[in-house]
Amino acid sequence: MTFRSKRDWTFIILLVIALIIIAVATLWPVVYELFFTKHPEYPAIWIMIALFLVIDGILLWVFVDIHYTFYDDYLYVKGGPFRSKIKYKDMTKVNKSSNILVGYRILSSKDALEIHYKHSLMGSIIISPDNQEQFVNVLIEKAAHINHGRA
Repeated sequence: MTFRSKRDWTFIILLVIALIIIAVATLWPVVYELFFTKHPEYPAIWIMIALFLVIDGILLWVFVDIHYTFYDDYLYVKGGPFRSKIKYKDMTKVNKSSNILVGYRILSSKDALEIHYKHSLMGSIIISPDNQEQFVNVLIEKAAHINHGRA
């Protein structure tokens, strides 16, 4: 079963701001070089355009391609080029999280879940499935031993 990431306006606005800042930082030198110098440096112009396309492409890829898939033995978390396989047997706890700025996170919403697990550099991953209640139900079904804060 696969869950898409929930998206909220906060992350959309942050993404747009980041894309604008990157565009200004990489494309303004191109405009300046083309229109305000007598002998433009074309290799530098092409490098800046390529840099803009690569950075913006990766940001958009990460934002658009976030999903969480349940397999028989593990949860597969994918966000653009970032991927994690989290074995159910290594999971210890799942809880709601409001701390979305610190730690290992593959999400696009402030409404997030934190999954704690062993054998992790950061100790947990923060995700934002679109249907949290159903996601937690499937997770508990796959990993009944985890602490989930329900009675």
